[in-house]
Amino acid sequence: MATEAQRRSQLIEATVHEIGEAGTLNVTVSRIAKRAGVSSGLAFHYFGDKEHLFLAAMRHILTIYGAEVRGALLTAQTPRHRVEAMIRASFSTTNFRQEVISAWLNFYVLAQSSDAAKRLLAVYHRRLHSNLVHDLRPLVGDQAEGVAERIAGLIDGLYLRSAIIPQALHGHDAAEHVLAALNKEIGQPQ
Repeated sequence: MATEAQRRSQLIEATVHEIGEAGTLNVTVSRIAKRAGVSSGLAFHYFGDKEHLFLAAMRHILTIYGAEVRGALLTAQTPRHRVEAMIRASFSTTNFRQEVISAWLNFYVLAQSSDAAKRLLAVYHRRLHSNLVHDLRPLVGDQAEGVAERIAGLIDGLYLRSAIIPQALHGHDAAEHVLAALNKEIGQPQ
């Protein structure tokens, strides 16, 4: 028999897959629950409503992303390597897959009308910006804030473009675009 944690996890995964397939938040909790193999009543019991279920799915996506970034940073020896590691982690096969990309697009849309989504998105933006600035500062000094803003904007932009034009870019190619922009900003590696 599945535990509550397992059922929650199944619902979160099902939410990401259903939104990925539909390309929109216009999926029913019943459809998500069916994919997860649980009743819609149980989904409502655990999460309250579809918005809370989707926010739990985005927290899950952000948790995986954060773990990948932390893992990539463990082997990075210099500030430049740390920035490159963050960029590559952003476009890993785990993070840059169609259903996750679709979830991100819908997350941005939801953040326009949901305070909870707006707060969660702001946390992501602040962390990314702070991490980039921390490692860009030794490389470009006072320009670190602006460079971090442009790099983060390019990462977000490539996700949004890939949501609209699926398969336009593979993760490796997207990372290479951002790394090329980084090289323009701070110079080629020595």
